[in-house]
Amino acid sequence: EEIERETAYPDGKVEKVLKNGCHLIFFPNGTCKKVGSDGKTITITFFNGDVKQMMPDGTVIYYYADAKTTHTTYLDGLEVLQFSNGQIEKHYPDGKKEITFPDQTIKNLFTDGQEESILPDGTIVRIQRDGSKSIEFNNGQRELHTSQFKRREYPDGTVKTVYTNGQQETKYVSGRIRIKDKDGNVIMDTKV
Repeated sequence: EEIERETAYPDGKVEKVLKNGCHLIFFPNGTCKKVGSDGKTITITFFNGDVKQMMPDGTVIYYYADAKTTHTTYLDGLEVLQFSNGQIEKHYPDGKKEITFPDQTIKNLFTDGQEESILPDGTIVRIQRDGSKSIEFNNGQRELHTSQFKRREYPDGTVKTVYTNGQQETKYVSGRIRIKDKDGNVIMDTKV
């Protein structure tokens, strides 16, 4: 672009006004500030390679050169971080966070302490504030993990529970119940 005017300041700063209306300000430390012809689009390129862009709509985009990470802040308060490994984090104004990992797993962190992860195969893992966990598998099976037991529910209605003491209990749709001790020995079986 053609330069319309150039001014050198005593502090070492140099300002160039281009014919298209853009202003370029060069600082002695290597930082450069570009103000677009609209006066609202501002790009600052820092001496360390970081770049900050301020858009007319209030969006601020900051690129961290060393970390190869982009942090975008929108006027409504939404913040989006994009990492070099492909991970994307969204921080919502209400405190909720959504993380998309490189393998496309999506993790939601809610403000009340609950978590939900959606795995690429469709499995959904939910963790409650009390630490209990429920897992919904894409084959229709469900698991519940608490401090007292782990329970798996099968699509046919069978329910298998393993207690912290190692005892296992299986309830079948037919009404049959089989209980095994911690060593796997059958201690009760109500064959119907």
